[in-house]
Amino acid sequence: MAAKIKTVGVVGAGQMGAGIAHVSALAGYEVKLNDLGQEQIEDGIATINGNLARQANSGKITDEAMRTAQKRLHAAPKMSDLADCDIVIEAATENEAIKRKIFDSLCENLNPQAIIATNTSSISITRLAAATDRPEQFMGIHFMNPVPVMQLVELVRGIATNEDTFKLSKAYVDSLGKTVTVSEDFPAFIVNRILLPMINEAIYTLYEGVGTVEAIDTAMKLGANHPMGPLQLADFIGLDTCLSIMQVLYDGLADSKYRPCPLLVKYVEAGWLGRKAGRGFYDYRGETPVPTR
Repeated sequence: MAAKIKTVGVVGAGQMGAGIAHVSALAGYEVKLNDLGQEQIEDGIATINGNLARQANSGKITDEAMRTAQKRLHAAPKMSDLADCDIVIEAATENEAIKRKIFDSLCENLNPQAIIATNTSSISITRLAAATDRPEQFMGIHFMNPVPVMQLVELVRGIATNEDTFKLSKAYVDSLGKTVTVSEDFPAFIVNRILLPMINEAIYTLYEGVGTVEAIDTAMKLGANHPMGPLQLADFIGLDTCLSIMQVLYDGLADSKYRPCPLLVKYVEAGWLGRKAGRGFYDYRGETPVPTR
């Protein structure tokens, strides 16, 4: 295993992957970004460059730090381009079959010393690790969204994860200026084990007609001092992601309190996935978001 992480690979150039690549490049790592096609990688790099420029314009980072970070970002269209990485973080969609397929392809190309990490927000680290050729060098590194802004990272060991893998992963996260919290490998870990049932309960509150979208979000913002209402937050996370995490909790813990609200299922079936789709509990197609119920 590498004595120190120098080169970071990221599989998935979407919102989470681009965020992980952004903070890694800014912290001094060479970063290789992979996705299904060149276009997705270019979009991811364009997003990172735009976000770095915004940070520089607002004085959060210097122009020199921005330019240096941009030079550290490299497109890696083929899995073989990640061969010399010390750690590769998978940040694909929250779907176990897709993640397993990525690990199959990654293991064939990666040097034997490298750590494989997953940014999963809910799936068993032990089970994902077992799908690789190196369960001892497999780690859950769960960043929060948006990565450049959010302070917390959950570190989750699988049953086979060795101490060196944990220490190297923790040193990497520390170097990003993030705060680590360590979770045991149970469905949805700590943050989503608490957060998603709260969001699901807010959706039940809407489903049962206890309050409107606006009433529920206002109640939690002003009554519980939350910066964002739970339905607005669900739209931000993505209703498909919320549903998949609730399903992992429901399947993994076999407790009816984790049953996904039928209204959440209906919105996902309609393709109303939240902000990214233009509609969720709010309609984002106009100048200001309007509640859809």
